[in-house]
Amino acid sequence: MGDLFENIRNGNLQQVQEILAKTPGFVNIKDGRGSSPLILATYYNQGDIAAFLLSQGADINQKDGAGNTPLMGVCFKGYKELAEMLIENEADLNEKNTMGATALIYAAMFGKYEIARVLLNNGADKSIRDARGNTALDHAKLKEAPELIELFIE
Repeated sequence: MGDLFENIRNGNLQQVQEILAKTPGFVNIKDGRGSSPLILATYYNQGDIAAFLLSQGADINQKDGAGNTPLMGVCFKGYKELAEMLIENEADLNEKNTMGATALIYAAMFGKYEIARVLLNNGADKSIRDARGNTALDHAKLKEAPELIELFIE
């Protein structure tokens, strides 16, 4: 199992394919931190591996130990292409983590305008509040991000 996660981190698609050919059940296995192969692939910006994992039935909305989905991770990391791929594969745009944050809230918190725009264009709910009662707009205001604020007000 450790080999699988190490190969994902290092971007070794062929090795990942070989491991999953032998042990297909590993597609949704979790590591010690609660991360699945898809969560790791998206976190490390391994688009080819993420696409392969999805083709093998990876759970697109599986959560890590903090309740973050692959989509949430790419939103705070800033990987727009991966966000688009996950959305195209029907990732839940409004899933919440243990702190009540959604992908859109993360996009706002980390100043990821382009990702926030993609999320909104695909139906993300900007009225959702996190555990502290803040919406994505509130986070944009806290970050003093005029472009994001304007996007959320539109």
